[in-house]
Amino acid sequence: MLLERLESYLKEIHLSATAEQKKQLVDFVGMLHKWNKAYNLTSVRAPEQMLIRHIVDSLVVSPYLKGQRFIDVGTGPGLPGIPLAIMNPDKEFVLLDSLGKRIRFQKQVQFELGIRNIKSVESRVEAYQPELGFDGVLSRAFASIEDMLSWCQHLPTEQGEFYALKGQLSQEEMDAVSADFEITEVISLNVPDMDEQRHLVKIVKKAK
Repeated sequence: MLLERLESYLKEIHLSATAEQKKQLVDFVGMLHKWNKAYNLTSVRAPEQMLIRHIVDSLVVSPYLKGQRFIDVGTGPGLPGIPLAIMNPDKEFVLLDSLGKRIRFQKQVQFELGIRNIKSVESRVEAYQPELGFDGVLSRAFASIEDMLSWCQHLPTEQGEFYALKGQLSQEEMDAVSADFEITEVISLNVPDMDEQRHLVKIVKKAK
């Protein structure tokens, strides 16, 4: 049932996936549902809603990713990082969260589903100092854009981009972006079976 729904959603958002990728995505929903009872990882309870609100809502960003190395800040149980890693096996994803139970869940997902291109890190974003910068810094429901840029500005490479996944956009939030940064693109995303607004805001740091 979930697999059929996933296949129809993938068609709608024009993404193709192998049988193994589809199985991993559905199994991820299963694990999220199972662990949620004890760990309270998400307020979404029904697997059908998890499929829409967590999996498809993450995957609609996939066509816009540029580069090889990404970090998902405030990833929670691994969103959008795990679905994106499943669909982009050629890219690397660091999943950053400050809560140990979420990191434990992600590591179990990595182990059970055999996902080789993710690395879970337990840390506050301000304290995390990577050896290499990232091509993309992703955040979904993490903070205001202004806070995201302020806390994460040490993470991208010089050419790296910020990808803020937002619901409704307020002009106020956009206007609050510091003059050191430039919003390069605002993309309206269409998530099947979801009648709320979804946007991807792409931002770069201005060259000094």
